[in-house]
Amino acid sequence: MRRAYFDNFLDRTLMTYSVQSRRNILVAGAAALAGAALAVPRFARADEARMVTPSQGLGPFYPYGPEIERDADLVTVKGGTGVAKGDITLLSGRVLDARGRPVSGVMVEIWQCDAFGRYHHPRDARNAPLDPNFQGYGVVTTGADGAYRFRTIKPVPYPGRTPHIHFRIAGRDIPYLVTQMYIAGFPQNDGDFLLKSILDPKARDSLLVRFEPIAGAPELAARFDITLANNGTLRRG
Repeated sequence: MRRAYFDNFLDRTLMTYSVQSRRNILVAGAAALAGAALAVPRFARADEARMVTPSQGLGPFYPYGPEIERDADLVTVKGGTGVAKGDITLLSGRVLDARGRPVSGVMVEIWQCDAFGRYHHPRDARNAPLDPNFQGYGVVTTGADGAYRFRTIKPVPYPGRTPHIHFRIAGRDIPYLVTQMYIAGFPQNDGDFLLKSILDPKARDSLLVRFEPIAGAPELAARFDITLANNGTLRRG
């Protein structure tokens, strides 16, 4: 049932983008669409420069290896019998150029720790449980509208870091970008060394995202739009 809801979410999410609702993500509920206002940078007009998404380090737990599952659903694994622990979240957004235009054909990767604060990575040897039903990594390619969608969990803190999700953006004729997304209003944000390293308050705020309940559904919704540094002349498609 939840996987079917996610598949429906993938089909319908982008119908919610409009000029009047660009600060919101509208997500499907049990019988109708419900709006959830998220803390994301304002959208610029097509002829207006946008704030470029700040870059951050790749970190020590970037996934690798042929055994990694490469899809958009992080909360189930091949051959598994359950669903990942944590607050299931439908995470979506768009990849845009500096003038606010969608960029297609871009690979969007995400990775994060599980609900126990541990990464599915051989370097993470912390004494914490490892959720066997959490994939920990996802990858999709943006469509003509620049959109991406994942089903994952709301990130959790672990020693030394506030909750975050890693992003890696790559593709033909685009600037390579690695960044992180954070939970708006989380108490540990002010003390996180990586988030604090972004000195421009507006740039720092552009990485903060609200996680909102979906009417009539058990999942949360979050939206994170990514703006690449370019002059608006990207090749698309």
